Amino acid sequence: MINPFFKNNGPFKISDILQQINLDDLGKIDNDQEINDIKDLFTSKKNDITFFHSKKYKDIAKNTKASFCLTTEILKDELPKSCSPLIVENVLLSTSKVTSKFYPSSINDNFDYTARDIAETKFKDKVQCGKNVLIGDNVTLGSNCLIGHNTIIEQNVSIGDNCSIGSNVIIRNTLINNNVTILDNCVIGKHGFGFFPINEKNLRYPHIGIVIIGENSEIGCGCTIDRGSMSNTVIGKNTFLDNQIHIAHNVKIGENSIIAGQVGIAGSSILGNNVRIGGQAGISGHLTIGNNVEIAGGSGVIKDISDNSKVMGYPAKNIRDFLKDSK
Repeated sequence: MINPFFKNNGPFKISDILQQINLDDLGKIDNDQEINDIKDLFTSKKNDITFFHSKKYKDIAKNTKASFCLTTEILKDELPKSCSPLIVENVLLSTSKVTSKFYPSSINDNFDYTARDIAETKFKDKVQCGKNVLIGDNVTLGSNCLIGHNTIIEQNVSIGDNCSIGSNVIIRNTLINNNVTILDNCVIGKHGFGFFPINEKNLRYPHIGIVIIGENSEIGCGCTIDRGSMSNTVIGKNTFLDNQIHIAHNVKIGENSIIAGQVGIAGSSILGNNVRIGGQAGISGHLTIGNNVEIAGGSGVIKDISDNSKVMGYPAKNIRDFLKDSK
């Protein structure tokens, strides 16, 4: 369930895709072969196209099921024989162009034209809500939910039972499980900070993923959780976020985790279960943080952290080493 809310305009012939990214006819392939979708290395299947831009993902690349892969000359030999490499100068830029072809509606996040007053919807007698609550198309609300003043549940949102949504909240492209609390002034499910500077112009990267929030979780005031670009952004069950936290696209946080205020987690980092993070810590992108990890407040994490570790400082390192070096 990567992109349940975005319409796939495919399939397309591979020749059409090559034209989209200005690649010449490769000669060795069937130009009429149809490509069903663009997906990441892990979830792609036969007749899909994927992308491979960093050796960090070479172990996953070796097992991809995709028929074609946007990649570089250096990385192409890591792909299985069943996957034809498409050598491009900028993998992520080409991936953006191909994704836009399949999912043109995923690029912009203008205000939701479909949103209307909850009094005009089927939910008017189902939930208890404040004033000026708006609801978009393709929204489902469970039983015993509360929605605060001036909140907009934009299109493509599913909210479970016994959820409390605060005031001045905007939610879009999100699945929220039962017993979740979202406090005031949160923005959830908008696109992430993905773009490419080209000739004094920024090309926006499409975000076709969603946000999934597990049951019994709490999202503090003023948090921003971006939806995924090619995969989903996930908050595990019974995970609590303090105020003013930013969770970037594709981030996955495990179960039973606690994150203090003003923490920032960059895109595509994966956190395990039972993680504890102190206030104002920063985690760089594409990292793996293990289970039962404790990160002290104000730390800067720029490398993977193994299970059961306690780290502190910038760059973050074992807390005992940090305290010893600080004497």
